[in-house]
Amino acid sequence: MAAVSLALVCALVYGAADFFGGLATRRDSAVAVVVWAQAVGLVVLLVALPFLGVSAHASDLWWGVACGLAGGGAIMLLYRGLAIGTMGVVSPITAVLAAAVPVAFAIARGERPAPLAVAGIVCALVAVIFVSASDTGEARRAAHSRALPPGVAEALGAGIAFGFLFIGLAQTRSDAGLVPVLMMRVTSMTLVSLGALLTRRSLRVGAANLRTVALAGALDMGANVAYVLASHLGALSIVAVISSLYPAGTVALAVFILHERLLRAQWVGVLLAFAGVLCISLAR
Repeated sequence: MAAVSLALVCALVYGAADFFGGLATRRDSAVAVVVWAQAVGLVVLLVALPFLGVSAHASDLWWGVACGLAGGGAIMLLYRGLAIGTMGVVSPITAVLAAAVPVAFAIARGERPAPLAVAGIVCALVAVIFVSASDTGEARRAAHSRALPPGVAEALGAGIAFGFLFIGLAQTRSDAGLVPVLMMRVTSMTLVSLGALLTRRSLRVGAANLRTVALAGALDMGANVAYVLASHLGALSIVAVISSLYPAGTVALAVFILHERLLRAQWVGVLLAFAGVLCISLAR
């Protein structure tokens, strides 16, 4: 029961972190938001680290670095997509791809997915088509420019990058605790900060936006800690199913706080996206 409760907390907190991260990026640059949000998350991680074990081998550290490279790009794309697109569309696309990429990796290594996983992948592909739907004016402009609706391209890139991140984390040992996550966070912060320095982008965040940025960073790391605790206490298949439903939190906050409106086709896409995540997570 404790594992299920923690996994549910993880999903809700991840969804809230994405919402507030995307909201903050609508006011300040994605680079600045990511750097400062991750800095806050790092403080939270350092507080939790001693309580969750610090035993790690060199391989765990290197996998953490690799995950940081993937995660840095993923969070930049996700926050950018949430800022310019519809949150209720961007978040589910990212989630289904983040779940589908590890399945594709398993197939490449010779594993054969269960029929349920295949059904999930099909749901994900169909969901991308439906959630990319636009109203008539937007559709005409998109067709004329041969471009995807705002935020969809970023969501696709973020989902693929997150998928590689999850593959990397799966290669670490369970007794490594949060050490790989620490290496991941330090690497991603360094990557984004260097990118900002080389492109001469400002890392300044408006005073009115500081609380939102800090909240996004703290929630993101809190969700990571909740996931680790849940995976140690319960079956990974159950924990993964519940944790992978985080877009529900983002969609709910976007609808109720920002009053976003989705087209009927987009609602169908969102439901298919959730179904795809469930199928992939439940497949054995």
